[in-house]
Amino acid sequence: MNDNSLNERVQRIKNFDNEINKLVEEYKPFIASCVEKATGRYVRYGEDDELSIALLAFVEAIKSFDISKGNFLSFSQNVIKRRLIDYFRKESKHNKIVSINAYMNDDEDNEQDLSAGEALGKYSQDRISEYRRLELQELKKELLSWDISFLELTSASPKSEKTRKTYKDIIQYLIKHPELLDHIKKKKLLPIAEIEKNTKIPRKTIERSRKYILAVIIILTGDYQYVKDYINLEVVK
Repeated sequence: MNDNSLNERVQRIKNFDNEINKLVEEYKPFIASCVEKATGRYVRYGEDDELSIALLAFVEAIKSFDISKGNFLSFSQNVIKRRLIDYFRKESKHNKIVSINAYMNDDEDNEQDLSAGEALGKYSQDRISEYRRLELQELKKELLSWDISFLELTSASPKSEKTRKTYKDIIQYLIKHPELLDHIKKKKLLPIAEIEKNTKIPRKTIERSRKYILAVIIILTGDYQYVKDYINLEVVK
């Protein structure tokens, strides 16, 4: 089935549960491949919770798909990825209060307790790294829609204390003015004249920092919990 006929089929069946179930069955291999790309490991139906999350996300994608806005498979893959990120975040919170008994027998000695604790710590860190990786994928995609690349951010990052303070002043000014944030998100442009007028920072300095400032705004106002913890955002503290 080509993309156009699939798009049309999804649009046609989105309100019919029986037809939706048939499509889900047909596309189980695709759904599993989306999960494997997101998690970096092989998964099996009936064993991995991530697949259950992905199945629900696929149904959600069918019911919310708008044929005028693009390709269904790309759309459904993005929905699956977002739902997996949501799931991983919830799991991360639960992991902080998981009993160590889940990882050892009651009659194990203290030395075994220590190794189990270390294993749990490593497990939690591995999961957080996985959540962050997924968020970075989403962030990379969003930044590209703003014509910003990670490489440009590296070169544009403030090097001196004076530059960091200048960027911090710009960002804090924008954060305190929601109407400017709305303008930025709608136009994907930095309101340079407004910033210059109210912060007295030279226009050339603002223009030079444009992509870095936009990227920080995207991260701070977006759904990037783990990226915020990972990327050095001293400039906004």
